[in-house]
Amino acid sequence: SGSGSYTESVSEFILLGFPCSREIQIVLFTVFSIIYLLTLMGNGAIICAVWWDQHLHTPMYILLGNFAFLEIWYVNSTVSNTLINFLSETKAISFIGCFLQLYFFFSMGSTECFFLSAMAFDRYFAICRPLHYATIMTGPHCFNLVISCWVCGFLWYLVPVILISQMPFCGSNIIDHFVCDSGPLLTLSCAPAPMSRLTSYTLSSLIILLSFLFILISYALVLLAVFRLPSASSQHKAFSTCGSHLAVVLLFYGTIMVMHVSPGSSHSTLMPKIMTLFYAMVTPLFNPLIYSLGDKEMKNALWKFLEMFTMSLKV
Repeated sequence: SGSGSYTESVSEFILLGFPCSREIQIVLFTVFSIIYLLTLMGNGAIICAVWWDQHLHTPMYILLGNFAFLEIWYVNSTVSNTLINFLSETKAISFIGCFLQLYFFFSMGSTECFFLSAMAFDRYFAICRPLHYATIMTGPHCFNLVISCWVCGFLWYLVPVILISQMPFCGSNIIDHFVCDSGPLLTLSCAPAPMSRLTSYTLSSLIILLSFLFILISYALVLLAVFRLPSASSQHKAFSTCGSHLAVVLLFYGTIMVMHVSPGSSHSTLMPKIMTLFYAMVTPLFNPLIYSLGDKEMKNALWKFLEMFTMSLKV
C-alpha cells in the first residue's frame, strides 16, 4: 500500500497533497512553515495577554483566549503532518493516524463553531441586556459555557468518524488531499455507504448552518441595540468590540460553507484543497491580527506583554 497501488486491505493511506516538482515542494514547505510559526506566535500572544492582564479577565476575553488556544491545536491537527509530507518521499499516513486526524480536524472545526456562537451570545447580552449581563455571565457560568463548547465540539462528529472507519477499504489508498477528509475517504470505500455519507453531510451542515444562523440573529439584535444608543462614542465602542468578531465569523464560515454545505463542492479536486487550506491555515493566521487591530484593550494588553517580554530578555 505504500506505493499507492491496490491492496487487499488498506493499512495506510497516501496523502498526495500538492503534486509538483521537488523544488516547488521545498518552497511550499518554507511558506507553510512561516505561516505555521506566525499562527502559533499570534495566537500564543493572545493567550499570554489574556492570562497576564487582569483587565482581560472578563467573559469576552476568556472566550477569546480559549478560541486562540483552539486555533493553535486546529492548525496542529493538519499543518504539522502536511509539513512532514512535503519532505517525505512516501507521503504515507497510517490507517489509525488518518482517522485520528479526521476526528481532531472536524472536532476542532465543530468546537470553533460553538465558540464563535458563544462569543456572539456574550456580545448579545453585553450590549442588548447590559443590566442583566453581570448576573448572567458570572465566573461559573462562563466556565460552564467554555467547557460546554469543548465537550460538544469533540462529541459532535464522533459518530461519523466511527462509521467511516468501519467501512471496508480494499481498493486504492490514494487520497488526493493534504489532510484526511471525510469526502475522499468515503470515495475510497469499496462498498456503498449511504448512511455514513448522509450522517457525515447532515452533521457537518447542521453545525455550520445552525451556528451561523444563531450568530447572524445575535448580531442583528446587537445592531438594532447599537443604533438605539444615545451617543456616537457608545456606538463606536460597541461596533469596535463586535466588528473584529464579525470579520472572523465571515472569514471562517464563508469558506467552510463552500466546502461542507454546497452540494457540488466535492466534484473538483483542487477546490477542496484551496478551501481547506484557507480555513485551516489562513483563517487562524489572520484571527489574532483581526482581534488585536479591532480591539483597543487587546491591543494595549499585547503591547504591554511585548514590552514585558523584551525587558525580560534584556535582564
